[in-house]
Amino acid sequence: MTEGTRVEWRSWGDESFAEARDRGSPVLLALTATWCGECHEMDARTYAEPRIAANLNDGFVPVRVDVDRHPRVRERYNVGGFPSTVFCTPDGDRIAGAGFLGPDGMRQVIDRVRERWDESGFDAGRVPRSLAGDPPPSGAVTDRIEEHLAGRLDEAFDAENGGWGDTPKFPLPRTIEFALKRDPVKARQTVDAVARGLFDEERGGFYRYARGRDWSDPDRAKLLADNAALVRAFAHAYCYTGEEHYRDRAERTVDYLIDVLWNGSAFGGSQGPADDGEPRTDLTAFADSNALAVDALLVLSSYTDADRPREYARRTLSTLRSTFVDDGVVRHHVDADAPTLLLSDGARTVAAGVRAAQVLGDADALAVARDVADRTVEALFADGCFRDGPAEGSGLLDRPLRPLDDNVEMADALLDLSILTGDDRYRDVASEAVGAFAGAWDRFGVRVAGYGSVAARLCRDPLVISVATDPGPGSDLHRAALRVADHEKVVRPAAEDADPGTAVVRVGERSRTVTTPSDLVDCVATLVE
Repeated sequence: MTEGTRVEWRSWGDESFAEARDRGSPVLLALTATWCGECHEMDARTYAEPRIAANLNDGFVPVRVDVDRHPRVRERYNVGGFPSTVFCTPDGDRIAGAGFLGPDGMRQVIDRVRERWDESGFDAGRVPRSLAGDPPPSGAVTDRIEEHLAGRLDEAFDAENGGWGDTPKFPLPRTIEFALKRDPVKARQTVDAVARGLFDEERGGFYRYARGRDWSDPDRAKLLADNAALVRAFAHAYCYTGEEHYRDRAERTVDYLIDVLWNGSAFGGSQGPADDGEPRTDLTAFADSNALAVDALLVLSSYTDADRPREYARRTLSTLRSTFVDDGVVRHHVDADAPTLLLSDGARTVAAGVRAAQVLGDADALAVARDVADRTVEALFADGCFRDGPAEGSGLLDRPLRPLDDNVEMADALLDLSILTGDDRYRDVASEAVGAFAGAWDRFGVRVAGYGSVAARLCRDPLVISVATDPGPGSDLHRAALRVADHEKVVRPAAEDADPGTAVVRVGERSRTVTTPSDLVDCVATLVE
């Protein structure tokens, strides 16, 4: 029983669904998170009410799911935010779903679900369309994808307040990164708005989103994944503009992550709102968000030479290697029941490895990235794209889900991996994964602008900067290469195809050899025109 409630909660797993099947009862799934204020409010107001608790204990099998620990459950049963209150059959098919429910609302839903269950039994549920097993609409990957999404930047932009869309306002760091190259004015206006509305000036770090169109009334939870993504976006904004206030917000956010979420070996997942007393902090380390943190901290350190982000990136990367990755298989968290082979974990671990190879010259990190990529492709790549995890498990976990966002993340990392290793197989898989969704390109909006980035990378020759092995002048060239204002470039340190003291700048068949940082910058400007 969760503290503060009277409900006899079970854990997610086969045993809970088997119990429901034996009892002939529906399942109540309560999707919650440590950082979710309304989840704790629902515990105090609804699940603590004696009659509601008795009804749920007697007539249902109540299952509580931490969505950070079970992301595949989150993606299949989330009904628009958290808490998500979902009733389903013992086979996992949905009967009804809602968000936050007060006592009166819960009583009404319980009555409706009971009526439907009494009438139809196991046939009362349905499978969401996204889990029907149909493959995504494939198509050719062409320049029109990038052009369409660049156009959407203008159509969906809030010129008065910055950002895209109406309410609620999310920071969309991947969209910011896409815009930095295609529409820098809107990107900067949005970064400024995010800094004003979501940055915690007192404690550091970014809140999740704002409820107001003008970035007012923020949801004050802070998640590692959100903050890491914004560190990277703000670091890129600093690289493109040279504006110190972007660097300042990124560095202060790193300080927040280290001072508040560091658990001794990696970063914890979240901190809840501080509205009522001490905020709840979850120091559980998750592979995907820690890998994203490694990526972000290394991006920031590559632009600034800051020691603290680089040191904690190294320490986190070491923990990922030693604790989370085993023979290419990534464990989502360190508990014995943690899920493995999740696409989000694999994609971000590959991305962290290729970033470490470029910034630190870390050959071991590149090897780990390659192992994880190979294992993820072997286990999850089918019908031209990636599933979110193994097609097995309780409820709807055995039904394939092909998430666009995670396919984009993996494809992007595989393109870097292909260049760094010289292995075209990774590019071929990335091309297939992007093409698997290309038949719907004209329906995509700004929230998936990252798809436009990786599609563009497939349509044009990459900017690759190979820096020689010697540590003398080459170190300055390496630093200059990392600071080229193009976050989609690939830097190859200790490259054997560059003579000592030189760097080779290449775009397709065109290349030039340079010996000084200033020549490198001029050369890039010439080759990418």
